[in-house]
Amino acid sequence: MLNVNSFRKMKKNGEKIVMMTAYDAVTSTIAEQSGVEMLLVGDSMANSILGYKNTIALSLDESVFHTSAVRRGAPNTFVVADMPFMTYQNTESEALKNAARYLQVCDANAVKIEGGDANTVALISRMTSCGIPVVGHIGLQPQKLLTSGTYKVAGRTEEDAARLVAEAKAIEEAGAFALVLECMPEAVAKIITESIDIPTIGIGAGIYCDGQVQVITDVLGMGSFIPKHAKQYANLNQIIAQAVGSYVDEVKNKKFPTIDNSF
Repeated sequence: MLNVNSFRKMKKNGEKIVMMTAYDAVTSTIAEQSGVEMLLVGDSMANSILGYKNTIALSLDESVFHTSAVRRGAPNTFVVADMPFMTYQNTESEALKNAARYLQVCDANAVKIEGGDANTVALISRMTSCGIPVVGHIGLQPQKLLTSGTYKVAGRTEEDAARLVAEAKAIEEAGAFALVLECMPEAVAKIITESIDIPTIGIGAGIYCDGQVQVITDVLGMGSFIPKHAKQYANLNQIIAQAVGSYVDEVKNKKFPTIDNSF
């Protein structure tokens, strides 16, 4: 299994890192067999598969439940647990306890937390000093939707771009081993990637990042909306609908089960 040093070496050698979200054993098994190197049990499960309107509603118990399922499906892949809203922002002790739960109960390899402000950087430093591997996350931060009012690209202005570069350097200094860059201009992501020694994982941040992460339901065409930063590699909505429709039709018309399906 790859470890935190493996990803640093990949950046140094110019080898791209493949990361994808997974939320259950079925998809994580397929991802592992397909060569995905890092699985993110993203809080995006809230709106991607659990039916919530955004990521805010996801609970710690739900996240832990799904992270454990992902690990069972992909025992040999590096698994990162995305800590949900308000599971690490309240107190340091609570954040450490919750992060440790992912490592001890779910057998995850690392946790991911959003933000590059001073409080978050200090928490990353504390977590890593305790032996908890951390992936940082700057740019668009879905957990701050209610205060930002909308999902928007970060780093559009020179001032905001400079802020992102400074946050990236602080997160690296705090001990994070990788950094997710979400929805920012490609040029800004390039500057960040070249300014730090830890790998950057982009989502809507262009080609110059050290790796890429995508939401599996976007890749497979299982959602009702495909964001600009995603590419749909299949249309499982259509395939599944056709299969289920055929099943319904055969049951209604007494074509299933046949003798082949009976004992």
